[in-house]
Amino acid sequence: MKTTQFIGGQWSGTHETQAVTNPYNGEVIAEIAKGTPDSVNDAVSAAQKAFPAYAALPAYKRFEFLNKTAELIRQHQDELSKLIAQEAGKSLKSATIEIMRSAQTFQFSAEEAKRLHGETVPLDAAVGSEGRFGFFLRQPVGVIGTITAFNFPLNLVAHKVGPALAAGNTVVHKPAPQTPLTSLYLAQLMEEAGLPEGVFNVVLGEADVGQALVQHPDVAMIAFTGSDKVGEIIQSQAGLKKLLMELGDNSAVIIDEDANLERALPASVMGAFAYAGQVCLQAQRFYVHENIADKFIPAFVQGAGRPKLGDPLDPETDIGPMIDEASAIRAEKLLTEAVASGAEVLCGGKRDGSFFEPTILANVAQDNKILCTEVFAPIVTVTKVKDLQQAVDYVNASAFGLACGLFTNNIDRAFAAIQHLQTGNVFINDSSVYRTDHMPFGGVKRSGYGREGVRYAMEEMTTIKNVVVNLDQTQQAMIGKSVL
Repeated sequence: MKTTQFIGGQWSGTHETQAVTNPYNGEVIAEIAKGTPDSVNDAVSAAQKAFPAYAALPAYKRFEFLNKTAELIRQHQDELSKLIAQEAGKSLKSATIEIMRSAQTFQFSAEEAKRLHGETVPLDAAVGSEGRFGFFLRQPVGVIGTITAFNFPLNLVAHKVGPALAAGNTVVHKPAPQTPLTSLYLAQLMEEAGLPEGVFNVVLGEADVGQALVQHPDVAMIAFTGSDKVGEIIQSQAGLKKLLMELGDNSAVIIDEDANLERALPASVMGAFAYAGQVCLQAQRFYVHENIADKFIPAFVQGAGRPKLGDPLDPETDIGPMIDEASAIRAEKLLTEAVASGAEVLCGGKRDGSFFEPTILANVAQDNKILCTEVFAPIVTVTKVKDLQQAVDYVNASAFGLACGLFTNNIDRAFAAIQHLQTGNVFINDSSVYRTDHMPFGGVKRSGYGREGVRYAMEEMTTIKNVVVNLDQTQQAMIGKSVL
């Protein structure tokens, strides 16, 4: 596969290279080109040059290209799954699901390319605007810079690139330095699908490359997925660009007293420990009604021991390693500090290199760092609550607000929680990790702003051009008579 940057339809190397390693065994998978701020300049120039012609393409042409990309992703599912397992440490089971979702995201993007439209505006609703006809168009913003995290190396890209191209924008994409190979593979598939030169570009590198993209004066918008701290830096450097920010969370799940535990337990285990907890929607905080805590917590602990840890390329593996040992060490430090503060380890708690056991903690103070921050590891907390109100108050006390799951069979309490939870997503009788790729998705507070989900991302990635036509008074009168 290609290991160089993709700029202006050309695969170009650089003087320096950087290694991509397998998180499972530390082996070097590939040596790739290491980009520089000059690479960003070249890519933005190519995207800017391609923009006018691409924006003018009829919608059905954009549909054809994106639809073909979705088909090619499905055709290359096995290769892509193995690639993600190797560079991201994600199990083949999880990687295969990601590939399927990514193809679907491009399929949704293709379909929405044919549905992008404006609206008429009833100007005569305002006194003095009689005889004026109003409507607005949605037009692409221009060159969009996209920056993604390592944990979903294909679907996070799809959620930015698919809608951007569907709306007629051009893109310069910077993948996470840990997982660049999947983005390069995608570029190859998009090239095969008939990608016009300069419409999609991939630059590689570290923070200096990202910074150059964020600050580039010819980039109209930045779409970013990553930590809230990096999001703050981007916001401070982007100037007057549009921003779409999908940041972190310490998502919660509430287990109400009448919850169906047969549904809640497997969903909770999956939500807590899938992909070693390295999911922005990870169910990190569990608030369990005291009346059922003695049933839920022991079963939850038992369930945490069921997933198989091992080689991501082994089809039987459920959970692979964390992205690197440094991330596992950070999680271990947070755990050690929590235990020193009085937290009780109900299960797990051990690290082996970049592997971390599924871990459940109890007796954790609500202001403890391991509960208040995004741990991004397979470590969760359980807290007993006296009622739903207390659980909602605990959820809302967070600085984040991406998602919350609530298990209950009481529709009144469910809708009361929906009204009062300060999160961008509320999932009833699902854990916090539910997502489908065409729903509006995003958070509040430090979890970011703007919404993904193909149609909603396209709205973020377009600008409204308002049009007002002041009709000739004679024509108005004629129209009026003809109608009468």
